[in-house]
Order: sequence, then structure tokens, then C-alpha cells
Amino acid sequence: MRYVDRAGRAGRAGLVAADHRLLAALRGCGRQSGVAAAAGALSRSGEHSALWIAAGLVCAKADQERRREWLRATALVGGAHLASIGVKWVVRRPRPRLPALEPLVRTAGRYSFPSSHATGAAAAAVAFGALRPAGRRLVAPLAAAMCVSRLVVGVHYPTDVAAGALFGALVARLGVAWLPVPSGGPGCTTRTRRCDGGLHG
Repeated sequence: MRYVDRAGRAGRAGLVAADHRLLAALRGCGRQSGVAAAAGALSRSGEHSALWIAAGLVCAKADQERRREWLRATALVGGAHLASIGVKWVVRRPRPRLPALEPLVRTAGRYSFPSSHATGAAAAAVAFGALRPAGRRLVAPLAAAMCVSRLVVGVHYPTDVAAGALFGALVARLGVAWLPVPSGGPGCTTRTRRCDGGLHG
């Protein structure tokens, strides 16, 4: 039993050390002005999931045939974001502090786990991707870049980002059943059954 306890403590210590090393490496990339500017812009746009909520509302306006679906998907993203904040207040993990490497952006809150940016980004990738394949191809890379940006600006540990992304994807995956996606699959319209990839049925 003691051996198991020691092995468990050693495993946790190793994970913490790896978390710090990866964060330090990615935060070090922020010394390059171009990288810092891009990461900062992505991080600021993802505050309160603003980028994803705005994108969902724009799509709801532009895609009148699926207006209700886009609004529901946008609400799903916002709900996932709010849920992540609730988890933060339960876990209360402090944000990272790296010697000689100050954060590149200010944060809305003082707790770190899980990353709400990553939660909203992953939820948007899943929810919007369920409506349009083109949305999946566009949102997924941007969501991944936003997740990485939180490490480059130095305000989250890698485990914060990974947990946030998993949480957001799970919430959105469970909520996709709430989206009335046509039976022909993502990309089909309810009236014409015309799909991005061709005709069905």
C-alpha cells in the first residue's frame, strides 16, 4: 500500500512538473513580438466566448433556414462557458506564475481550472460543426489556436486547457441532440435536402 501511495505521489509530481515545463516552453514563444500579438488577439477575442457567440449570431442572421439551430448552438456555447466558470469556483486552482515571464494579457478571473476559453472554443467547434461541415473545417483550427494562445500568453497550465477543451466538447456533444439537425445529416437544408456534399435521398 505504501508503494502504491508513493507511486501515486510520484506520478502526480511528474504531471505537475511536465505541466510547468510545457507552459514555460510555450510562454517562451511569446517573446517573439508577432507570436505575442497573435496570441494576445486570440485570447482577448475569446474572453467570455465573445468570438464564438458573435459568430453564432452572425450565422443565425445569414442562414435564415437554420436560424433556430444557430441560435440554439450559440446558447449551447454560452452555457458551456458558464458551466466552466462554475467548475472554476469549485476547484479554485490559482493561475500560473512563471519567474521572469509575466502574463501577456489580463484575466477576467483569478482561477485557472478549467480554461473557459478552451471550453467555449471546443463547444463551438462541436456545436457549429454539427450544423455545417464548412463550419467544422473553419472553427476547429481556430478553436485549437485559441487553446494554444492561452498557454503562450501564460495564463493557464496545459492541464487547464486540456480539461476545458474536453469539458466543452462533452457538453456540446450532449447538447447536439437539442439541435434539430435534419435527418440527411449536417449540411442539408430542411426544405430542399440539398447538402454541401451533394444530394441525399
